[in-house]
Amino acid sequence: MKDMALWNEGDWIAAIAFIVLVAFLAIGGLIAASKKPEFAGHPKGLYMLFFAEMWERFSFYGMRALLIFYLTQHWLFSDGESTVIYGAYGSLVYITPVLGGWLADRYLGQRKAVLFGGVLLTLGHLAMAVEGGGGQSDPAINVFWLALALIIVGSGFLKANISVMVGQLYKLTDVRRDAAYTIFYMGINAGAAFGVILAGYLGQTIGWAYGFGLAGIGMLAGLVVFVIGKAALLGAGEPPALLAKGKEMAIYASGIGAVAVMWLLIQYREVVQTLLIVSGVALLGWVLFQAFKLPKEPRERIFAILFLIALNPLFWGLFEQAGGSLNLYTDRFVAIGDTPASIFQSINSIYIILFAPVFAFLWQWLGKKGLEPSAPAKFALALFQVGAGFLVFVWGANTVGAEVMTPVLFVFLIYLLHTTGELCLSPVGLSAMNRLAPSFMASLIMGAWFYMTAVGSFVAGKIGEATGGESGEMTKDATLAIYTQIGWVGIAVGAVVLLLSPIVKKWMHLDTLADDNVGDDLLGSEEVGEPQAAGMHPETKPR
Repeated sequence: MKDMALWNEGDWIAAIAFIVLVAFLAIGGLIAASKKPEFAGHPKGLYMLFFAEMWERFSFYGMRALLIFYLTQHWLFSDGESTVIYGAYGSLVYITPVLGGWLADRYLGQRKAVLFGGVLLTLGHLAMAVEGGGGQSDPAINVFWLALALIIVGSGFLKANISVMVGQLYKLTDVRRDAAYTIFYMGINAGAAFGVILAGYLGQTIGWAYGFGLAGIGMLAGLVVFVIGKAALLGAGEPPALLAKGKEMAIYASGIGAVAVMWLLIQYREVVQTLLIVSGVALLGWVLFQAFKLPKEPRERIFAILFLIALNPLFWGLFEQAGGSLNLYTDRFVAIGDTPASIFQSINSIYIILFAPVFAFLWQWLGKKGLEPSAPAKFALALFQVGAGFLVFVWGANTVGAEVMTPVLFVFLIYLLHTTGELCLSPVGLSAMNRLAPSFMASLIMGAWFYMTAVGSFVAGKIGEATGGESGEMTKDATLAIYTQIGWVGIAVGAVVLLLSPIVKKWMHLDTLADDNVGDDLLGSEEVGEPQAAGMHPETKPR
């Protein structure tokens, strides 16, 4: 064992995270052992879903924290190409839940979809531990592409569906629903934080296989919890109708076929860009076609929805630098000592856990006084903050000079501003989609929201690619120049959105919004929601 005097900051962070994780496991064991149908005022099924999702996020974000370093240091891709791969992977992860959710709603039911997705995710995360010799000429890189494909399709079946099952544990009028989603969302971010710290620490200090292997074991643990906790779900997530065995097997076979498609797409990133453009235009055209058949008020609500959705690619394109270019910058140009750079990916999740209750209270308090900003105004605040985060970071780097490592304080500050921005956009956006969409378009609109989040992930990859310049290798000066540009773009667009917010708020027609159009299955209000970690996923985070 290491001499305690030789432990660095990373060792202590990982040790503390491990102790807290063990405490979570002990609590989970106590809940599972209880013979009562409820625990702490909620159905036991909530906690089974909590722990299953916590482990899934543990594995997903643990792998995500290491991915950019794995691409650059093991497979020897350039910085620019690595960020494009990272962006394409993120975009595909956010597109597939649209199809996975549709298959669950129509045929499989959420429970079987989550189970199938969990199996694919477990295989994918474990396959990530197959290192081979490294370098792009190594045949083992095909296992790596397969691992990413399995995770993409597995996320498609699991992401949205496990969140829907939380709502199915409660009646629509149950006052505990918002609190239930808050508890669930805490599990998401706890899993993300622990996964980043522990898998990131092992991957960067001991070996890639250890970090990715731990992520795989975490996903397997989540799958086991989900299977064991079936009885506690009280029938939630079952198929809408009896499904023939042949049809069910055909759906699983199509999932396997989708893995093969993703295996190809992740290797040919330019195809992903073309698909995003073509399908995005088609989706916009279809929504507008439907909107113009509606009366004035619901038609204008669709216009408000499209306005908000259109801001997604910019916000997430900037925000998702966290796992790409900012991760690389932290590793190379920030004074972090011996602490693995990937551990800093946990800051966002920790901030969310700390500040989400503050924002929930703030919106409620302002609402009672009639001062709560409208949804578009909150989006403007989000863009201000994500832009300001980059400008503060650049200012901090420039204060010490080009030849000196950036103080680590400014990593904490950029994550702080980006997290508060996320809390002004992600839960608010999910709520707005749910409230404003006509009931016959509810799923399509929510799918469009996640679709544009996927576009944002791809944009993030392209922005990250620009930090490498013509050579493809990141430099400090080039990165800070790009961060300055995107910082001012975020603030400028935020100003325009703020000016337009009264018009968009008028389009929302909140004063005549019928109760039956609120659709609070996912989020009961703008005050309670789940940010991008996240994913997501209520998982949108992701990030």
